[in-house]
Amino acid sequence: MRKLLYVLVITILLSGCSLPGLGGSADNTIKVSTLTHTESQILGYLVKHLIEEETDLHVEMVENLGTNVIAHQALTNKEVDITAARYTGTDMPSILQAEPMKNPDEALAYVQKEFKKRFNHIYYDSYGFQNTYAFTVTEEYAKEHGLSTISDLEKVAPDMTLGVDNSWLNRAGDGYKGFVKAYGFEFGEALPMSIGLVYQAVKSGKMDIVLAYSTDGRLKAFNLKTLEDDKKFFPPYNAAPVTRADVIEKHPEIDKLLKRLAGKIDDQTMTNLNYESDVEKKEPSVVAKEFLEEHDYFRGE
Repeated sequence: MRKLLYVLVITILLSGCSLPGLGGSADNTIKVSTLTHTESQILGYLVKHLIEEETDLHVEMVENLGTNVIAHQALTNKEVDITAARYTGTDMPSILQAEPMKNPDEALAYVQKEFKKRFNHIYYDSYGFQNTYAFTVTEEYAKEHGLSTISDLEKVAPDMTLGVDNSWLNRAGDGYKGFVKAYGFEFGEALPMSIGLVYQAVKSGKMDIVLAYSTDGRLKAFNLKTLEDDKKFFPPYNAAPVTRADVIEKHPEIDKLLKRLAGKIDDQTMTNLNYESDVEKKEPSVVAKEFLEEHDYFRGE
């Protein structure tokens, strides 16, 4: 029975069919998807609260989709209507099979054009921040080994244990293989783990170094040091919402609201919002609502 179930699930995934529990939206319901990390969930609730505040639509959250590929598939299959957080540096190699660009404006313009042409998706302007990957150690470890840039790691990397999310280890382009090619060295051991666990792992000494998110509030909370990407390996990761053109044709009021969020959240603001949720333990929904209320839902801006 287990083997039959396994074969069924794999067949569904490979065929691109809908998974059980995900279906189309009702006429007055908009489905908003998020990924597993806190930042995506906060942005998802920003979209939800803004739509419900300004329209008569109801928003249903579809949370914790595992990867951007799954999120893209759900949007394309009309199982969700808006993906709250997509990142240009991730979508270029994984969805568009393109070499990441180093210029943030050029990367965003390219992704917007290609998503419209290939999928009839609308890739909006960035919220205003980039959440790139950041190699991270404790302040004490950095001082002990004289680390300030990623290149400085070459002398100690063979003896280091790296904790990193599994998707980056296996991703083409800006993943581990690309990193080794660009910087010319490998770590002694690279262990896959949940992105939410890497901060405590390096703080406690269970990992020597981890690959973190640059806007994560736990960098501040744990007094961790991020190393400068001196060879500019990581591409820009502008964060933006994505929807389908048919969703906007049916609900044009949503277009104005998603455009309203463009440029409203810089790197430090996003870090602070993540800090409120991850460190102060506020629910992402509460963090998002308080932020919108503080800025009067960006009315008139």
